[in-house]
Amino acid sequence: MGNIPKDAVAILVNGQVCEASGDMPEGGRALTCNDPEGLAVYRHSVSHIMAHAVADLFPGTRFAIGPSTADGFYYDFDSPQPFTPEDLKKIEKRMSQIIKAANPFKRAVMNRDDAIRMFEEKGEIYKVELLREIADDTVSLYEEGGFADLCRGPHLPHTGRVKAFALLSIAGAYWRGDEKNKMLQRIYGTAFGDAESLKKHLDFLEEVKRRDHRRLGKDLDLFSIGDETGSGLVLWHPKGATIRRVIEDFWRAEHEKADYQNLYTPHMARLDLWKQSGHWDFYRENMYAPMEVEGQLFEIKPMNCPFHIAIYKSHLRSYRDLPIRYCELGTVYRFERSGALHGLLRVRGFTQDDAHIFCAPDQIQDEISRVLEFTLFVLKTFGFENYDVYLSTRPEKYVGDLEHWETATDALRQALEKSGIRYEVDPGEGVFYGPKIDIKVKDTLGRAWQCSTIQVDFNLPERFDISFQGSDGAKHRPIMVHRALMGSLERFFGVLIEHYAGAFPVWLSPVQVRVMTVAERHADHANSVVKALRAAGVRADVDVTNEKIGYKVRIAAMDKIPYLLTVGDREVEQGIVNVRRRGGENIGEMTVDAFGEMVAEEVAGKR
Repeated sequence: MGNIPKDAVAILVNGQVCEASGDMPEGGRALTCNDPEGLAVYRHSVSHIMAHAVADLFPGTRFAIGPSTADGFYYDFDSPQPFTPEDLKKIEKRMSQIIKAANPFKRAVMNRDDAIRMFEEKGEIYKVELLREIADDTVSLYEEGGFADLCRGPHLPHTGRVKAFALLSIAGAYWRGDEKNKMLQRIYGTAFGDAESLKKHLDFLEEVKRRDHRRLGKDLDLFSIGDETGSGLVLWHPKGATIRRVIEDFWRAEHEKADYQNLYTPHMARLDLWKQSGHWDFYRENMYAPMEVEGQLFEIKPMNCPFHIAIYKSHLRSYRDLPIRYCELGTVYRFERSGALHGLLRVRGFTQDDAHIFCAPDQIQDEISRVLEFTLFVLKTFGFENYDVYLSTRPEKYVGDLEHWETATDALRQALEKSGIRYEVDPGEGVFYGPKIDIKVKDTLGRAWQCSTIQVDFNLPERFDISFQGSDGAKHRPIMVHRALMGSLERFFGVLIEHYAGAFPVWLSPVQVRVMTVAERHADHANSVVKALRAAGVRADVDVTNEKIGYKVRIAAMDKIPYLLTVGDREVEQGIVNVRRRGGENIGEMTVDAFGEMVAEEVAGKR
């Protein structure tokens, strides 16, 4: 036994998080806001305080749930009036008053049926629904300052322990995430143990907002997603399409070097194909309703793999043919609920940089190692040097026998260990047909994005009865490896936009060079410079508008163009250009040929 430190927000006793009250139990450990468990208690307490403030300011509001999250907290409300940004300021002010009052958090244990009757009398239908699902005879409530809420806890000793918080935004959220239920209002917030940490996080959120690919996509005229064409369906504008073409050209060239064969497959197939593959049984909630064509049911494709198997089966295969590596930039369609859609990061139609490798059992180890090396090369080329790697194992819903799962998982594990890559095991996160390696790239801000995946599949070769003739003349079952290096082009492009804040490296920039005239009389020379650069393979445009050069430079900076060339009297007379880099660095005067060679060298080096 001993005293609990003053900075403790909770204590850990025998693996259980408890309130920091009374004496420290033997073997107990103090938790502060520097501990994930302590910060979760702290933020959950702030969520409770927010609900108290809403109850005071907006009578008639009914309360749902208010958990802590990885970045803060939220609470879902059923309010008779919509909340506004101005309301958030009012709620923050009332929260500050509650915090200043230092109300103690008091825990009370009630009989479950009594709690149901109490919340029914208050009209708290969401609390009643939750209570009816609790199997225990008793439940706990927490009260501070006259406001009581159903909660397992623990909470802070009193409201005055809160030092720094902010309310961030308002969003809609269906009760329990089910669109059949009522739409509630969700208020997001965050809290930290000190003001400096809060400011740092708020600055980070501002930078995230500045880099938001949806805003930059519109500002830079890269893509759009509109209700007219359908939510979750991307329209690639000329500049965005240019970047996509550059990515695809690189992808195809590197796959040819790596001995892959490129395929093209249809956008739909008979429903029977998806039943045979198992997608209809295990993935149906992500697929669209079948369509009838001349008395047969067809399904728009959510995956490319059954088509690649059909191509494999079109010929008798020998062990001498293996491994066979098929690749395709294949567009697929998956049903995502409207609330889950998010710019390019979560869409309904997207193009996978897909590939399927058919190999003999004794080739699996080398093939996985080869794919790992290929993946990291591609990610590094696009500027991603840091990443987290996960080995995802068998999920609850799966197909195939356990022996195959264990063999496949072991093959992935050995490839990772052979490569020396640090990884974590992600239990139960494999796909229904096999285990996988997931690689999450980290962007400039340190955020992790799921992109690359490598999956071993014993199931589909069995389902489609594919084989190869071995050296013994007998039929043998190949192993199938699914892999995507970038994931989907849409998602990868969204990540690239945010990683570079729209200021792409020269080789990816849709416009690499803008030529600008000082006066109208310089237009002919500017146009001849653009013509020469384009002939040299440089993506260049020209600004010959009757505007001051300073204005033109500002516009080019907003367009995030890597190189700006100025053409005036001196440049016309000497047949040169004045060069400056994005960001303001002045390189000086160069010949057009010398400048073109410099850009070509950067492009070749993927800079």
